[in-house]
Amino acid sequence: MNIIRATTPLSPNVTRLVVDAPRIAQVRRPGQFVIVRQGPGAERIPLTITDVDRERGTITLVIQAVGASTSDLVELGVGDVITDVAGPLGRPTDLLASGHAVCVGGGVGTAVIWPIAQALAAAGVRVTSVIGGRSREWVILEEELRTAGDVVVCTDDGSYGRRGFVTTALDDVCRSEHVDEVYAVGPVPMMRACAEVTRPLGVKTTVSLNSIMLDGTGMCGGCRVSIDGHSQYACVDGPEFDGHSVDFDLLADRLTTYREFEQAALARRLACQEA
Repeated sequence: MNIIRATTPLSPNVTRLVVDAPRIAQVRRPGQFVIVRQGPGAERIPLTITDVDRERGTITLVIQAVGASTSDLVELGVGDVITDVAGPLGRPTDLLASGHAVCVGGGVGTAVIWPIAQALAAAGVRVTSVIGGRSREWVILEEELRTAGDVVVCTDDGSYGRRGFVTTALDDVCRSEHVDEVYAVGPVPMMRACAEVTRPLGVKTTVSLNSIMLDGTGMCGGCRVSIDGHSQYACVDGPEFDGHSVDFDLLADRLTTYREFEQAALARRLACQEA
């Protein structure tokens, strides 16, 4: 049993959970994730390990409530239990050894770039983080990222930081100074746009793909993605890949596979709450 030790709201629909998982905390590396199941019969949900505390034996998960299962998770409180937490899964991030890295986070993707930025800074790499949200209340983990380096904040409505998309800020950074590598995580259109910003500049760009995952072992094939025209599996070959090689059209299409089922599950959940 994995007991929840702390829960903190980060934005209107994003919550940070600190969960007991001592064995995972000891061996996790940046870029890896877990698959959680709240209880018997519940959906299996892949979540990035945002942080760990090896001494306390805890891992930190940042969850965006977008469907029935994620909404159930974020409503858990301190002392509640998540039945299954399997991991760490996936390949660790291939970290830049020296130079200047730009970490770009869109929305909850910021929670994925935080452990990467943290590890890069610890290795002596200069880190610039570019993060964004619809408005100020949707910007997360800014203070944490400032401990790793400079931070550029963007909001769609201009209510905080600079107005506009993270891709525009990324382009400005890449054109004004030397950048050795970009790590970009967020919605599929945002990651695609980041890759198109860096492609003509010849800047290596790593993206973390949020494909559908079930077992996390490469057996089910649900997380299949196309990289340079070849099939790979995000759960074992990734989740991080060269952004210039990803077939984003196929990724976006596959993410809609269970859309109707997800909407129906959320509708049933809302109906039960109203009853």
